[in-house]
Amino acid sequence: MMARKEILKLRFNQDHGCLSCAMESGARIYNVDPLTEKLHLDVDKVGSVSQVEMLKRTNLIAIVGGGSVPRFAENTVLIWDDYLKEFVLEITFSMPVVAVRIREDKLIVAQRNRIYVYSFPDNPTKLVAFDTRDNPNGLCEICPSRDRQLLAFPGHKLGSLQLADLTNTVPAMSNSPTLINAHQNELACVAINQQGSYVATASTKGTLIRVFDTFSKKLLVELRRGSDPATLYCINFSHDSAYLCVSSDKGTVHVFALKETELNRRSTLRKIGFLGPYVESQWGLTHFTVPAECACMCAFGSGTSVIAACVDGTFHKCVFNKDGNCNREAYDVFLEVGNDEEF
Repeated sequence: MMARKEILKLRFNQDHGCLSCAMESGARIYNVDPLTEKLHLDVDKVGSVSQVEMLKRTNLIAIVGGGSVPRFAENTVLIWDDYLKEFVLEITFSMPVVAVRIREDKLIVAQRNRIYVYSFPDNPTKLVAFDTRDNPNGLCEICPSRDRQLLAFPGHKLGSLQLADLTNTVPAMSNSPTLINAHQNELACVAINQQGSYVATASTKGTLIRVFDTFSKKLLVELRRGSDPATLYCINFSHDSAYLCVSSDKGTVHVFALKETELNRRSTLRKIGFLGPYVESQWGLTHFTVPAECACMCAFGSGTSVIAACVDGTFHKCVFNKDGNCNREAYDVFLEVGNDEEF
């Protein structure tokens, strides 16, 4: 199996059915269920790659160079057309690109202090740009729904989240995002549900996940991953927004109920007033373990299954129920999985 450092970034596509893998040795894309390799771009073709972002299950894939042997500059976004088997678009910026997000009609490019929105895919034109506080990981998410073009990214204030509606964005139009004061520490993770009605946030402290209504901006629920600080790698909603999953460096993937919050565990000390809000938080419905201190992306599969893919190349699939039982259904090493057909 390849060394952990081979994988530079993992990302699920918008419906969580595919996994993209940016590597020192190129780029790969996997179908999640069943687990099969769908795309393999070797290092001699693309160099080492820091970002790979899919447009749903289409033939268009965004790639940004990076790592130890890059063929392309880290300030350039390239679009690979896997039907034509060639790059069909290239956009170069003045500063390194730290994240890319794609919709059918928009290309989102994040730098450390600025986020650009372009029309896409024909004749890309810059529509608008937003300044952010220092954002080294390119934290931003775009709603995949055709009905809601919502972009979420860090605000200027510590722990704040900006929400921008891109529906009527045209070049040079002023666009004022709305602000949510989500946390007292720097944001670490952001997720938008499939419908664009909920946004979830977590901070670098890694103890609490907060879910907000994107229309009213009100806090809907506060979820507690644990009492000790942790690095959170990923938050994702289930397709119907009934559940939320979170992965951390503790080697644990937690699952929370959002629609039936009574399913979540509560502290037995919650009625002791002097303990304050700590014991009023909701704890996870269930959890399962993955390799500790190993960056891991998590998402929901079919039914009540949760998928976790880690940068050590391991793949985990667990199935849970409302009683909090969670059983491992599959384990694999995705870097060793071969392809079954053309992507």
